[in-house]
Amino acid sequence: MPDLHEIIAGCKKMEKKAQRCLYDRYAGLFLGIAFRYSKSREDAEDILQDAFVKILTRIDQYSETGSFEGWMKKILVNTAISHYRVAQKHDFNKDFDSISEINIEDYEIDSSEFTREELLHSINELPPGFKIIFNLYAIEGYKHREIADMLEINVGTSKSQYSRARAYLQQTLNELKLEKKKLTIE
Repeated sequence: MPDLHEIIAGCKKMEKKAQRCLYDRYAGLFLGIAFRYSKSREDAEDILQDAFVKILTRIDQYSETGSFEGWMKKILVNTAISHYRVAQKHDFNKDFDSISEINIEDYEIDSSEFTREELLHSINELPPGFKIIFNLYAIEGYKHREIADMLEINVGTSKSQYSRARAYLQQTLNELKLEKKKLTIE
């Protein structure tokens, strides 16, 4: 397999073989990222496809300074946000009365208690507004100001949605933990 610099050069020349190499190299990783922002595998695949179209049509804009993977991830995340906007029409302010405002500052998730699949499933079950902000902040590492700018919301809304997402996730994981304990007792 050619090295990344050769692949990038080939993609800039619109060579199909280089484009295929780039896709094969990153599709699996990027599908996982896209899935964190989508409701289903089909939605994730749509996000992935749209992101790769953008990457390949804009590859000549990559200045070859900084991380190429990071440059592509930014396009992928922005594509996921665009898909989210179309699907949700900025519906961030749903009333989630079932989620109590609890103090979660001291709550730490012991990842050894849950499988990776259980954690990903729990995150994927978050309501859409919570899910996108949780992913952007907790997983991608964006700051609330950046999230607010990307989603065209207030910084306070980003912080509030993140706090509620954490509370929701804590509630879900506590229920899962109790369910697992019950199964081991039986």
